[in-house]
Amino acid sequence: MKKIIAAFDGLKYSQATTDYAIQCATDSNAHLVGVFLDDMTHHTYKLYDVVHIEAGNLEKKIERYRQEEVDLRKDATEKFEISCRNACLNHSIHHDRNIALHDIIHESVYADMLVISGKETFTAFEEQLPTRFIKYLLTHLECPLMVVPEKYRQIKKVVFLFDGEPSSVYAIKMFSYLFPNWGDIPVEVVTVKEADESMHLPDGRLMKEFLKRHYPQAVYTVIKGLPDIEIVNHVKNRNQDELIVLGAYQRGKVSRLFKPSMVDVLMQDISLPLFIVKDRRL
Repeated sequence: MKKIIAAFDGLKYSQATTDYAIQCATDSNAHLVGVFLDDMTHHTYKLYDVVHIEAGNLEKKIERYRQEEVDLRKDATEKFEISCRNACLNHSIHHDRNIALHDIIHESVYADMLVISGKETFTAFEEQLPTRFIKYLLTHLECPLMVVPEKYRQIKKVVFLFDGEPSSVYAIKMFSYLFPNWGDIPVEVVTVKEADESMHLPDGRLMKEFLKRHYPQAVYTVIKGLPDIEIVNHVKNRNQDELIVLGAYQRGKVSRLFKPSMVDVLMQDISLPLFIVKDRRL
């Protein structure tokens, strides 16, 4: 049995994260762990909310905020628990109370995959996507990462981004190992090539020979142009029930297609879940 972890800010609970994690855990016969990152340095209130309050009321107002936070975190845990029970899913809950980034990276060492909302900041502020928290995860996480949008839609199709580099193939391998029951799901392999290159798939014979053993009905799409533009255009206005699989950067070795900005562009311009794998061999 695999182990999937879903990370939550209990002060801003994401039901979509729960729903995506439940679909993945159910379809892969995995144990789902809800990791609630109850970082005690993270609060709903901002400093300027209280600095202008008279000294006699300051302590009372902070205590009220903190009680509200306790209630929010309790409510978030209960919502996750109810969702898992309704799905008849094998699950458990962790409450990590240290620095959120350190805790989730530590948890990822002992997990097969992490599911998290792309909007998570673990601060009282909103940030442009991808947030600093997600960027840090991309370079330090110890397992594959699924970044999900705010609204859940059942995954019914998978798009593999492939540029012939080992990192993109490694991402496809990891996905197929985690979800062996998705062998019949529609799969599209998308490659973007420069204007002066041929329309042939990179390592086409080997790639098709490999993928046929996992997804025999896969279709292949080769597009000419700039990856940052063409990939977004290709998936932007289609059904919102697709999952995009791609390799990520590691230690400065960057594939021609899947450089760090590729993840940034996808998170900024489309509202689809992303399955991202950092190839630690590089």
